[in-house]
Amino acid sequence: MNIKLVTIDIDGTLITDNHVITEDVKRAIATAKEQGVKIVLATGRPLPGVVDYLKELNLNEVGDYVITYNGGLVQETATGKELARFGLTHEDYLEIDLLARKLNVHLHSITNERIYTSNRDISPYTVHEAYLVKMPVSYRTQEEMTKDLDIVKMMFIDDPEFLSEVIAKVPKEYNERYNLVQSSPFYYEILNKKASKGAALLALAEHLGIQASETMAIGDADNDLSMIEVAGIGVAMGNATENVVKASTVQTACNNESGVARAIEDYVLKK
Repeated sequence: MNIKLVTIDIDGTLITDNHVITEDVKRAIATAKEQGVKIVLATGRPLPGVVDYLKELNLNEVGDYVITYNGGLVQETATGKELARFGLTHEDYLEIDLLARKLNVHLHSITNERIYTSNRDISPYTVHEAYLVKMPVSYRTQEEMTKDLDIVKMMFIDDPEFLSEVIAKVPKEYNERYNLVQSSPFYYEILNKKASKGAALLALAEHLGIQASETMAIGDADNDLSMIEVAGIGVAMGNATENVVKASTVQTACNNESGVARAIEDYVLKK
């Protein structure tokens, strides 16, 4: 199988637990790119939380792409031109904010520029997210969240045990209207129904004239499932969730052992 496009998750996949990219991973990605393979980071993070990695991997040139917000946005890295965007409406915001209040769970909303929360006592997980993705946080009441704010995704954030209880109480109809994914034990993301890493991978592949069978996706968490399932080769990291392992074609080493490099070497560079 001749792989022409590889999508790679960031947290728990591309980077180690210490948030660094190993030299083996850097070399494998550089070699694949030199051979004409499209290497695309596909993450739940907004663009500001990805820029440094794109620069470090030299994936910010003309012809390079990035998938952010768990598939909510696909764009060229050099120009910022958007190929696909699937956001949430103001009405979506009001409904989800009301649900969060009923469930007594912390909530924040993310635009291209900022994280907004209506929780007066800002969750430490919101602070963590802001630090991780390098975005400012603003407290805004529901009334101050105006219709002109272009929200890409919203997140329930709380302690893992409590968040699991909250997820179980989310009305089933929300699964029909939104794409709901748990990206970590303390993050539960609410996205446009059309937004997913899998849909973004397919949209980008079509734009580039690449068949789905010529793609590979590498990930570790349940928000990676959609791209693992649609790719020609779905690669589960050694530290992947059980769901990702079951959905994958193959499994590689964990993120702390350069699993991304092993996958690229085994299925992309070796013809």
